[in-house]
Amino acid sequence: MSCEHDPDAPRPLSLSALLRGATDTLAAAGVPTPDVDAELLAGHVFGLSRDERGGSLRGDAAGDGGRDAGDLAAFAELIERRAAREPLQHLTGTAPFRHLELRVGPGVFVPRPETEMVAQLAIDALRATADAEPIAVDLGTGSGAIALAMATEVPHARVHAAENSVDAFIWAKENFARIAPHARLAFIDLAEAFGELDGTVSVLVSNPPYVPDAAIPRDPEVRFWDPLAALYGGADGLDVVRTLSRVGLRLLGPGGTLVIEHGEWQGEPIRELLAADGWRATATHPDLTTRDRATTGIRP
Repeated sequence: MSCEHDPDAPRPLSLSALLRGATDTLAAAGVPTPDVDAELLAGHVFGLSRDERGGSLRGDAAGDGGRDAGDLAAFAELIERRAAREPLQHLTGTAPFRHLELRVGPGVFVPRPETEMVAQLAIDALRATADAEPIAVDLGTGSGAIALAMATEVPHARVHAAENSVDAFIWAKENFARIAPHARLAFIDLAEAFGELDGTVSVLVSNPPYVPDAAIPRDPEVRFWDPLAALYGGADGLDVVRTLSRVGLRLLGPGGTLVIEHGEWQGEPIRELLAADGWRATATHPDLTTRDRATTGIRP
């Protein structure tokens, strides 16, 4: 049997070449981080570690001609979908959040890096509670990101989470079962949630919908893919925040902490809203980009 190769046959592309082409495609489509996204999608399809992917990008890896044709087609399809601005996390099926890897997809709000500091505020308040088993509540939990961060980073706490979107609840249920089955997830509207806990909660946290109805998110990933119910919060974006203020006064015990994520221009009106309802020590906190991201208050 001859071992000669056809000199006219096209040479298989190395992984580095595949990544360069994918990066160029994503950059042309306006994807904010085309090189990172191409690398992450390659890792997802080809099962590569970060070191292997990074080495290939630096040209340290040998050319690869043995990749499965099905994998190559799958990679090309994912690059095409990402170029159409389908969220990266929908394509990989996962979203990192602090130390967690959450399952996400269509119908659930994809957790953002800026929300990690909102979770930190809640975790810090929870850790500062003197109770042996402090109670924390996450209202409108979405994928479960904040609740599961609290449940895993403050394991002695009793964490309860509420979600009223069927699609989001399905994702949250999977994440709770996999990451923190001891935490409680309930399918219920946040306005009526957990009446049996009234006056006993130490920390109440929420990332509510806070985009004003007339605002149009800039990013196609948000505008076309995030659930509308997770984005829009009324004419000024604060309808759900008003509800959270009332619910917080019901659920939290005296001295309990309320943590609300919001847009960068909403800190002052939220502080005014909370102060009018009687909350003490209201304060707005910036995220790592120095944009105002969350406001806290103490229940009187």
